[in-house]
Amino acid sequence: MEALKQGADTLFILLGAVMVLAMHAGFAFLELGTVRRKNQVNALVKILVDFSVSTVVYFLIGYSVAYGSSFFVGAEQLAARNGYELVKFFFLLTFAAAIPAIISGGIAERAKFWPQLIATAVIVGLIYPLFEGVAWNGRLGVQAWTKALTGQEFHDFAGSVVVHALGGWIALPAVLLLGARSNRYRKDGAISAHPPSSIPFLALGAWVLTVGWFGFNVMSAQTLDRISGLVAVNSLMAMVGGTLAALIAGKNDPGFVHNGPLAGLVAVCAGSDLMHPLGALVVGAVAGSIFVFMFTLTQNKWKIDDVLGVWPLHGLCGTWGGVAAGIFGSKTLGGLGGVTLGAQLIGTALGVVWALIGGLLIYSLLKKTMGLRLSQEEEFDGADLSIHKISASPEREANW
Repeated sequence: MEALKQGADTLFILLGAVMVLAMHAGFAFLELGTVRRKNQVNALVKILVDFSVSTVVYFLIGYSVAYGSSFFVGAEQLAARNGYELVKFFFLLTFAAAIPAIISGGIAERAKFWPQLIATAVIVGLIYPLFEGVAWNGRLGVQAWTKALTGQEFHDFAGSVVVHALGGWIALPAVLLLGARSNRYRKDGAISAHPPSSIPFLALGAWVLTVGWFGFNVMSAQTLDRISGLVAVNSLMAMVGGTLAALIAGKNDPGFVHNGPLAGLVAVCAGSDLMHPLGALVVGAVAGSIFVFMFTLTQNKWKIDDVLGVWPLHGLCGTWGGVAAGIFGSKTLGGLGGVTLGAQLIGTALGVVWALIGGLLIYSLLKKTMGLRLSQEEEFDGADLSIHKISASPEREANW
């Protein structure tokens, strides 16, 4: 029976890893559909190569930083318990690799290729796993201190803060240091729209992310005996809450409508194992509204050219999710309890501050040493031709 349980657990978390791996296709097509056509190839290449760099770095360094386990042992030892530890690494890697995928959307269309890969290596090898280890493995005594202070540890079941808020807040300094795309904000005060190149591809990316998210959330149980239908239904309710709120607040704009479910899912990750489904619906609706309002504010008023809105979507909605777990996870509002608002505020604030410091240090250093941005001519030609020497549809252009 023990052998059967080990095999079932390994299969369970492997299926979760595959589902979250598929989400990276969602990241790719969401970015491809949002950027202009001359940057579509770059969007696809970045996500795949970022994932590959993340895999190597997380295997060699990051996983050990977070969990204290090294893979520098014999294959016989790695294969123990049906190779569960290896598959657990695969599953958690897909979370770690989401950080550079998130950042990619914010810095799209004008960022150099190689400096971003260096940033990916540092973030996935050090910045992310340090906080991951604190939140999910009790490292550095932060969780014990939080529990002594508030009565409970910081709770983040599937990464509203650990993954999404961290990614969004690391991306913010990168976006600010890069500056806006050329001609986005003109000297006369006019704003050039730079509309998405393909709403169908944008929608495809959103759908792939949405479906994969049920692996992201449900399989965060990591063993079959801990699986919870509550997590699945809460994810569903937050998704539709975010969609409907974005539909209304965004006045039927398809870009907002398809980012709405993502906002809801980002926010519900932290407390998806604790909330009542009606609470999850509210959390998702608030997140959808946050995204529409803050995306509009950052783009049009503050003139922050965050191309995919990753700071509002992941940074702010992830922050809301960390706090919301302490509100809607309480028994008072129909949740399972075992969480306090104080602990959630502390853990969320620590994540935000750590991400801002890490992002600012990494991207400031890269800007001073290698430069972050394409030249004006390269940006005008587009990242596809400037970096990859081919456009998304060269045969059409040849016929023209």
